[in-house]
Amino acid sequence: MQVGGIEVVVDCSRALYVPGERTLVVADLHLEKGSAFAVRGIMLPPYDTRETLHRLAAVLVRYGPHHVVALGDSLHDRSAESRLPAAERSELSRMQAGRAWTWITGNHDPEISAGLGGGVAQSLNLGKVVLRHEPSTGETSGEIAGHLHPTARVVLSGAGMRRPCFIGNANRLVLPAFGAFTGGLNVLDQAFAALFADGRFDVHVLGQNGVYPVARANLAPE
Repeated sequence: MQVGGIEVVVDCSRALYVPGERTLVVADLHLEKGSAFAVRGIMLPPYDTRETLHRLAAVLVRYGPHHVVALGDSLHDRSAESRLPAAERSELSRMQAGRAWTWITGNHDPEISAGLGGGVAQSLNLGKVVLRHEPSTGETSGEIAGHLHPTARVVLSGAGMRRPCFIGNANRLVLPAFGAFTGGLNVLDQAFAALFADGRFDVHVLGQNGVYPVARANLAPE
């Protein structure tokens, strides 16, 4: 598929690959979300960062990108970096070695220190396409974003399932959240209607071994 005139590949890992730029894009890692809940007394398994980075490492092996761009909310909160275990820091450094790495700031992580490695930016251009955390308002000729954690409730033959998905058209694409402990927002929510005012968008749902287009007639609200 194309966004803003550049060819992109949507992947069942929840990542996006831009072959012409040898760039891998992921959104909303929310590293250390589990430990953030623990601080508030809500006990969740403390392995979300490990799982997220393990899946990201597998995608890097598959595509071998020269550049990785994380579209904001890579850290779950402002103190997440201080809670990041040494083993996960080492794994992140290993993945960054030999390639460019850009952290786009998000609403959860408006500041990212140099200690996390890579560069930091509010947005990034790939040709005529802007990569940013939160989708802009109004029309665009080329934008790739995250923030909204799109999911689709798909109904087939009377049975329903809820899956993360990509939603977009030739001008704008919103990525699913990559993080292990991330929820989602139904693509029929008003937040998405505001991005696709003409009602024209495609939904590609994540399966175990592929990404599958879903007809509008098979989408249902929550």
